[in-house]
Amino acid sequence: MVQPENVAAALAPEPAILVFEQPLNERMRTFLRLDYLYSQALHHNEKASQWGSRAAVASLIDILAISGRSDIRSDVLKELERHLTLMQDFQNRPGVDTARLRALVANLTRLRAALAAAGNSYLQPLRDSEFLAAIRHRSAIPGGTCEFDLPDYFYWLNQDAESRVQTFNEWLGMLRPLCDAIAELLWLTRQNGRSRIETAQDGCFNISFERDAPVQMLRVSVSADARIYPEISGNQHRCSVRFLTWNGLMTRATQAQGTQSFTLTCCN
Repeated sequence: MVQPENVAAALAPEPAILVFEQPLNERMRTFLRLDYLYSQALHHNEKASQWGSRAAVASLIDILAISGRSDIRSDVLKELERHLTLMQDFQNRPGVDTARLRALVANLTRLRAALAAAGNSYLQPLRDSEFLAAIRHRSAIPGGTCEFDLPDYFYWLNQDAESRVQTFNEWLGMLRPLCDAIAELLWLTRQNGRSRIETAQDGCFNISFERDAPVQMLRVSVSADARIYPEISGNQHRCSVRFLTWNGLMTRATQAQGTQSFTLTCCN
């Protein structure tokens, strides 16, 4: 007869896994930030509330700020080309799912064509918008987008939800070729990762990478029940992971003691 405690243990949900990602070069850092902001904008826009629209516009302003610092579009096109070259190398390898490979190549080719067709000035209408420029300027001031600061913004926020969502979707449409390509590149980077179980002694773990196979991103997975989180620092050649014990919001975290087991994934 199965004991009740055994049944309860079998039915208990698996502990949640927290995945902490650390970019190891500036390009990957930019990609992760843009993907985060784009996902945030999509989420808040779907809420269709005034506060949701405010949060979505704030994410859009941040995307424009990041994309204006360098030629992100060129970096994304180069990464798409790199992955397409890697996919072509896989075509002649035994055991490869050719149907799956063709689908991946077709999707990368589609994303490359869409981003190339957008042209160098694909974000210029957003940058030239006086409406968004005023919001961006006032956003640097705490509380600077109140109705008495930006009456036109307040007026737009009080339009019907369908109109606001439609306008924001038009803005997102200009970003979509870039952000969809970045999302696919990040997915491929994660899929290419090699995972292994590691242990950290007294909260410290160091790793060196092979120089001929640079790592772009490190992923550290720990159980949410472990009450620890990693602080990761380093570059494409070496990294250090320091685990801290979560002691609540009012008490400073302390370095973990003993042995901590975690999953380390190196993504090329």
